Amino acid sequence: MTAGDHPPDLGEFWQRLKSGVAVAVAAPNPDKLLGVRDGFVRYFSEGLGREVPVAVVPQPSGEEPLGLLPSDLEVLTHARRHAEELERRLGDQYHFHLASEGGLELVELDGDQHWFVRNWTVIRSPIGEAWGGSGAIELPGRLVAGLGHEQIPFVVPGTRKAGGITASLTGGLENRRRATALATTNALATLFYGLLEGRGGRGRS
Repeated sequence: MTAGDHPPDLGEFWQRLKSGVAVAVAAPNPDKLLGVRDGFVRYFSEGLGREVPVAVVPQPSGEEPLGLLPSDLEVLTHARRHAEELERRLGDQYHFHLASEGGLELVELDGDQHWFVRNWTVIRSPIGEAWGGSGAIELPGRLVAGLGHEQIPFVVPGTRKAGGITASLTGGLENRRRATALATTNALATLFYGLLEGRGGRGRS
């Protein structure tokens, strides 16, 4: 089932959520886990005006890629595979199965190459699947000048303790947690669009 379908059991699913939201996340990284929780809390409290407790539970995510994946497509494919694996393994223990990953995307214009860093979240649930992205940040040209495509995923600055790549590129104005939260909120907005009544319009609830 995709996020565009309108499942007949949405009411039942929503009743389950009212007692609390349980999210399985393919990520041991604390920043990602906090970001996922922030995204759910924001969507339900600000988007729907409904306060529900949110429990985010880390799950083993298998082998991680070395460096950043070099395209949005590869990031989404990787994250979707992790979310699907969680869904298969955990069944209905959780309301949502989620993976969130950062990666690169190349845009070529007028002979120049521009590399962007972005975070993507993939959510799977009984009512469908949805994807959401964070804002994109361009890598400074001087950082990647003279490097081949295979080198760029390994030279992006940032450390886990200092907020990751996003924090490094923005001087701390943004960080991995907030990027994950935005991507997660956007994915939830797509998942529930037209199905639940929110502040942006009316839907089924």
